[in-house]
Amino acid sequence: MSDSDFMCDDDEEYDLEYSEESNSEPDVDLENQYYNSKALKEDDPRKALENFHMVLELEGKDKGEWGFKALKQMIKINFKLENYDEMMKRYKQLLTYIKSAVTRNYSEKSINSILDYISTSQQMVLLQNFYETTLEALKEAKNERLWFKTNTKLGKLYFDRNEYGKLKAILKELHNSCQTKEGEDDLKKGTQLLEIYALEIQMHTVQKNDKKLKKLYEQSLHIKSAIPHPLIMGVIRECGGKMHLREGEYEKSHTDFFEAFKNYDESGNPRRTTCLKYLVLANMLMKSGINPFDSQETKPYKNDSEILAMTNLVSAYQNNDIDEFEKILQRNNKNIMEDPFIREHIEDLLRNIRTQVLIKLIKPYTRIHIPFISKELNIMPQEVESLLVSCILDHTINGRIDQVNKVLELLVATRKIITTYLDSFNRPKDTRDIDNMRINTRVTTCSFFKWLHYGHLTRVSDAATLNDIVMDMYEYGRKGEIICGDSVSNNLLMSKSPYSVTSDEEIYYITTKGFSFSELQ
Repeated sequence: MSDSDFMCDDDEEYDLEYSEESNSEPDVDLENQYYNSKALKEDDPRKALENFHMVLELEGKDKGEWGFKALKQMIKINFKLENYDEMMKRYKQLLTYIKSAVTRNYSEKSINSILDYISTSQQMVLLQNFYETTLEALKEAKNERLWFKTNTKLGKLYFDRNEYGKLKAILKELHNSCQTKEGEDDLKKGTQLLEIYALEIQMHTVQKNDKKLKKLYEQSLHIKSAIPHPLIMGVIRECGGKMHLREGEYEKSHTDFFEAFKNYDESGNPRRTTCLKYLVLANMLMKSGINPFDSQETKPYKNDSEILAMTNLVSAYQNNDIDEFEKILQRNNKNIMEDPFIREHIEDLLRNIRTQVLIKLIKPYTRIHIPFISKELNIMPQEVESLLVSCILDHTINGRIDQVNKVLELLVATRKIITTYLDSFNRPKDTRDIDNMRINTRVTTCSFFKWLHYGHLTRVSDAATLNDIVMDMYEYGRKGEIICGDSVSNNLLMSKSPYSVTSDEEIYYITTKGFSFSELQ
């Protein structure tokens, strides 16, 4: 609500209503004085305050509509002028009118509008005083709806100030107001229950109390009797998305963040931008190939200044461009890394993209030096080893680490490696692709036959499996060569003869004619 909205939301928004004790028609002098005062508030607010005070003097002891309206305007003007002491004085005076001077419905709407506007203030002590003053006045007025709304605002204030002890006391009062005589949640008060759950869920999300959070989240989704404000559902869904993301349930998290984004968007809440960032985060963690900005709801925000960094991050992530990914993080440190929730999960993203680059990097090889991987991934060798250990443990990579020689040895069938790799080179786009392609499959005789014969290597007299690899190359229409050191053997594809190796120490390579070759160090 803007200043201008708040300053104009009395007579235009609400029809004049009178309690049974008031006169049937407004006093003409009071009415004229009120509107004359109101005409001054934009150009000369201090003069307007003096004139509104004259309305109260004309009213005398007979409290009525025009005095109530004058006090409303005085509260608004003093708030705008930051005269907080005077504002509180006039607010307390206004609260004395709600018993009999104005109707219950009108007083509730008026106080609600004041509370909503004052809640935008960053003066936490002022807000606490404001809410507590309202609650004290409502003890006698016994307006349950206004009491509930004021308490939820006070609870939100305690949440923003990290005063969780006071917040829990408020939540207990709110829960008690929504229970049946049997002590169970009154589902007839579904809308109010959802507001309580939303506040409580936010608290447990910050505290990372996942057990309690999960229970409340599920309870909130089972309430069907309510017609909640989209902002409330946005809060619940956002917290649910955070819960699922921390549990590694990325698809559920993605669904919740998407629902939260739509609810925030519907309510016009700026939180939608933050939630869209979380949606992108979940999309990347679930390793989805679908661009999150392709949907009808998110597409309009693709080039938003706050979202653009995440858009570029998705592009780099899906292209496995680790250099660009890290550059985007560095360039947009404030926009991305200052969010504690994103920062909490950015290491998972880096691990994902590094893993993808790692898999692509080692695919042609059977042995590869860790310092080489370190250089390609632009991380320390110790980080490479940690990443390799994780990949081996979760079976992403089938291999072992030779820590003495700083080498990764892949424990997979060599034939399968070669066949798969050759398949990836099927039908190159042009001759330049052929010139740039390399098969750097480095195999020692010992390690090669260790895979084939599970370590029972005494001498090599039968290379049938090696010949099978060459036959696979033949099926792909490639002419194959086996290179032993600097010498080139006879063309196996032409002779199809078995090939014997007698040296345990020989290093040989399998490649195809027309492909450049170099040894990986």
